[in-house]
Amino acid sequence: MHIPLPAYATKGSAGMDVHAAIKEPFIIKPGSVELIPTNFLIEIPKGYEMQVRPRSGLAIKHGMGILNSPGTIDSDYRGEVKIILFNFSKKDFVINPGDRIAQIVLSKVYKANLVESKELNNTKRGAGGFGHTGR
Repeated sequence: MHIPLPAYATKGSAGMDVHAAIKEPFIIKPGSVELIPTNFLIEIPKGYEMQVRPRSGLAIKHGMGILNSPGTIDSDYRGEVKIILFNFSKKDFVINPGDRIAQIVLSKVYKANLVESKELNNTKRGAGGFGHTGR
C-alpha cells in the first residue's frame, strides 16, 4: 500500500495530516502508548521546528492523543518521523494502514538569551500560579 505524504486537507488547514505506515490493522489497547511509523523523513529549515499535534476528530470520537503533545521535530533531526499515540479511552482503538493519525505544523523557533539574576522585577501577580485567580 502506498502511504501518502503529509498534506493539508483544506486551504485553511494549519496542519498537514500524517498517515500510519503500517502493513496491517494495529490495535492500541486502553491506557497504552505506541510508536507508529509514518514512512517519511523531513528536513526542516534551520530556525524552525515541526510540531506534532493530535487530530481533534480522533481525540473527541475515540479518546486518542499524542502523549507528548505537541511533540517537536528539531531542524537537525534526520530520521523517520514516528508518532507517539496514547489511547486515553477505555476501548481498543484500531489503526488501519494509511489512516490519518496526527497533524504536523511548521513553526518558527525563537531562541532565548537567559541572564542570571539575583532578583526579578515585582508584579501584582508575583509568584501566583496554578489557578491562583480562582478561575
